[in-house]
Amino acid sequence: MAKRAKRGKAETIALPMVGRVAIGAVAVAALGYGLLSRPDGLQPARKSPAHQALASSTPVYVATPVHAAASVPAPAPVPIPAPAPVVEPPKAADGPGALVRQVVDYASHQAPGTVIVDTKNTFLYLVLNDTQALRYGIGVGREGFTWSGEQTVARKTEWPDWRPPPEMLVRQPYLPRFMAGGPTNPLGARAMYLGETEFRIHGTNKPDTIGKRVSSGCIRLTNDDVVDLYERVKVGAKVIVLPSTAARRPSDPASPPNRPATNEAQTPSSGAKIAEVQ
Repeated sequence: MAKRAKRGKAETIALPMVGRVAIGAVAVAALGYGLLSRPDGLQPARKSPAHQALASSTPVYVATPVHAAASVPAPAPVPIPAPAPVVEPPKAADGPGALVRQVVDYASHQAPGTVIVDTKNTFLYLVLNDTQALRYGIGVGREGFTWSGEQTVARKTEWPDWRPPPEMLVRQPYLPRFMAGGPTNPLGARAMYLGETEFRIHGTNKPDTIGKRVSSGCIRLTNDDVVDLYERVKVGAKVIVLPSTAARRPSDPASPPNRPATNEAQTPSSGAKIAEVQ
């Protein structure tokens, strides 16, 4: 009885173990089948092509890298023009450019220090050497008051007084009988008297008359130019006044005759009085 009871007990214990194994096998099979036969709804969702296209068309803003911006050359700054320097004009620049005092080529064949007056072209030349001269713009005698000839510088005066001669007072009775030297004097800052005549090379208080024919026979320069010439010309220097009607080239002036040309105003004698006034 004991053996039968022990065997029944073993069978009782063994039966559950077999059931357990069978149940486990069935459960594993069922789980594997369930995994293999899972419906589409349980599959992981994927983005549709339309959604991908929408996402790809969305603009994306990317900041420009700093090194890329640095590689682009910056535009060159526009230079600001400097203001034009203030240039003081030459002292003798009252007239047009040709009348400004300047050294020019001039083959005169005269001794240095000789003064040559080109009445026709309103220039005065101070000979420097055989090939050069210092040229000044001048005003000369108006029609009927021009003359030509050769004289010398008899004397020089600074800020000369002016006394109109009787002949001029007859033509212009309104003129003053005497005018002391000074800025308002028509003879200007300096005067160089020619020989025993009343003709002069002198300055003027009307620089706009340089280059014109307005005088009574005298040769006028701006006050700046006449001061410059005054310091250069010596008493006794030769002065040659060329005829205004002669077609002479400035590069080869010929010495005019000692007596004035017959077709121009005669050089006055020592007793004649011809003064300068406009």
